[in-house]
Amino acid sequence: MKIKKRKIKYATIFFICWFAVVDGREVGFALYFYNFSTFIGHSGLYLEDLFVWPEERGKGYGKVLLLYLVKIAREHHCSRMEWTCLKWNQPSIDFDLSLGAVPMNEWTIYRLDADSLERLSK
Repeated sequence: MKIKKRKIKYATIFFICWFAVVDGREVGFALYFYNFSTFIGHSGLYLEDLFVWPEERGKGYGKVLLLYLVKIAREHHCSRMEWTCLKWNQPSIDFDLSLGAVPMNEWTIYRLDADSLERLSK
């Protein structure tokens, strides 16, 4: 397996995306950006999406991508790495727990959608 990088600029936000490539085909990707924690006073790596095509799952590609991001986080002196997982996605939860990831059950995610942003900006 080969891993290739794609840096994406959207507005003023930079995302970095690494693709798992097998026999010239992209079989999965990990998209991330850097964030900052005021609690610990240090930067972190936020994994926005880790995806492997369903027919390619169970072959270790997702783990290779995630461990590659761990290496990047360490190289960039990040103090932590975070991501979200849907509560119903048990295979992903099991995967996350197998890595030693800890669920942050005391946190709730809030979101303003495009309509809310428009309404609040007036």
